[in-house]
Amino acid sequence: MEKRFFTIGMAGHIDHGKTTLTKSLTNVDTDRLKEEKERQISIELGFAPLYEDNEIQISVIDVPGHERFIRQMIAGVAGIDLVVLVVAADEGVMPQTREHLDILGFLGIKNGIVAITKIDRVEEEFIDLVKEDIYGELEGTVFERAPFVLVDSLSGKGTEELKKLIISELSEQNMRDVKGAFRLPIDQVFSVKGQGTVVRGTVYEGMVEEGQSLMIMPKGLEVRARQLQVHHLPAQKAHAGQRVAINLSGVAKDDLVRGDVLVSSEHFIVTKTMDVAIRVVEDLDYMVKQRMPIKLHLGTAEVMGRIVFFDRNELKEENEEILCQLRLDEEILTKRGDRFIIRRPSPQETIGGGWVIDPRGDKYRFGLQTVEELEKKKAGTPIERMNAALMEAKSLTLNELMKRTALDEETLRTNLKNEEFVMFNGKEYTLLTLISELKTDIGNRLAEFHEAQPMKPGMNKAELIQSMSKDFPRALLEYVVEKGILEEDFKRKEQFVGKAEFQPHVPKSWQKRTENMLSKLKDDGLKVLYFKEYLTNAGIPETLISDMKRFLETSGMIVPLDDQYFYHVEPFNNAVERLRQKTGAEFEVGEAKDVLELSRKYIIPFLERLDEKGITNRVENKRIWQ
Repeated sequence: MEKRFFTIGMAGHIDHGKTTLTKSLTNVDTDRLKEEKERQISIELGFAPLYEDNEIQISVIDVPGHERFIRQMIAGVAGIDLVVLVVAADEGVMPQTREHLDILGFLGIKNGIVAITKIDRVEEEFIDLVKEDIYGELEGTVFERAPFVLVDSLSGKGTEELKKLIISELSEQNMRDVKGAFRLPIDQVFSVKGQGTVVRGTVYEGMVEEGQSLMIMPKGLEVRARQLQVHHLPAQKAHAGQRVAINLSGVAKDDLVRGDVLVSSEHFIVTKTMDVAIRVVEDLDYMVKQRMPIKLHLGTAEVMGRIVFFDRNELKEENEEILCQLRLDEEILTKRGDRFIIRRPSPQETIGGGWVIDPRGDKYRFGLQTVEELEKKKAGTPIERMNAALMEAKSLTLNELMKRTALDEETLRTNLKNEEFVMFNGKEYTLLTLISELKTDIGNRLAEFHEAQPMKPGMNKAELIQSMSKDFPRALLEYVVEKGILEEDFKRKEQFVGKAEFQPHVPKSWQKRTENMLSKLKDDGLKVLYFKEYLTNAGIPETLISDMKRFLETSGMIVPLDDQYFYHVEPFNNAVERLRQKTGAEFEVGEAKDVLELSRKYIIPFLERLDEKGITNRVENKRIWQ
């Protein structure tokens, strides 16, 4: 079974014991900052490893509970798979707890556990009243059926039960998507002396490897993942659901901020206008008006903008989903289905939240017709949903398409007959446009390789596929390469793949010296020097010698005797013809030695080369012409 990775969050009101509970579960104090110690509240997100075995790894985020730190709370919760809602037995559900519950619901967090902490501070009979109060508050929320655990973090009572319950819940849960393109919303940026810029975050989807080339969006900065760490330990890879710190090369700390996104693909969309579906909280204090300033929280990004309605000019209470638009002051990276929170900047309050229908929103007329069009867009045609799934994952089996699109098998099979979908390797589907783009990309890579290595017939096929496998499935790469060869856009020679029109050649700057070297080799006939001496004497640099030797041999200009000695092809062919004319159907070494006037140093490897080429066949001490 493939190992699965999850991140859970501790959420709840300030001073309800989230950090103490995290420490009891993990033996890690997540309050790192000096001011956190002094004020005894969490300001930044805290992280700790909770559990790991051969099948599962679980990390914990301790989310700040104080109202002033709601931004950090949203940034932390946005990347988690399960929430432990922490409620103190001596206080019960507080206003901040309710806001956290709203946010969790808007962000689509469905899996949760309620931990009632500080049970040592109340009488045992009072616990039932606390439970009843919590049940009432949780009714109608994603936590209304969540299991309860009673905990005293200081003594450790109940923490083992909570830990087992977390493991059990996540063992039944699907992990985040590891097949799609890598995406990591950055929630911390810092520098380490001698190492440079480091970013930290929870991997939303995909996978990242040490040494991988990445992009910082929406800035469009190209960087490389020099080193990875998961819970302060070096790692070669990090998967969806894991907390990871990545040491980046190619960018300064001051160039990055929380809210930037680290990605492996350019297919993600950068936008300032999004069509969205939102719901609002039940007890808004103030009216939400048309084009009112809002603060959007998406992933770890926090961006100002305005809300634009198409069927109303204000709202105070609304139980139904509202289709509208967010027009932002700054670009963000997002895609269809991403969850977000919107808040009023002043006075501060959570307005609501929802999901992105279309990150490429346009300008529309006010009126019900626009809302109807947004309804259609929200539903998405089967073709659109299939396209979106394949654009993200690059290739999927029928079962994987069913899971990602929520379409039934019959609908999928009917729509897969459309020419824009292509089946390959007998079981996976991709898009015709992706094949075309990928073929162009491969062609460009081969052209760059030919430019840099003109004496080689092409790239090693395995290396070509490996170089692109971070962004595309290997099976798809294999298919497109073979398709390109079949359609004569590419050609194969042994294990090498090159562009069909390319012919290996000596770089123009070295052609004259190569011609002089070959002329000298030809003049020396069969009594040659070490081949490297010819190259060195001709002024050909050491870095080119290996490629030059391979090119000249492959193109048939020189013939090797062994690793050290090579003949120009003309003296070699002349010698073979002379030997054939001067001997009978078979001959011995001595005869060849006399005919060609060569010492044993040359004649033995010369005859062995004839055997290898199939010109002669050795039988005991004799050679027989073939």
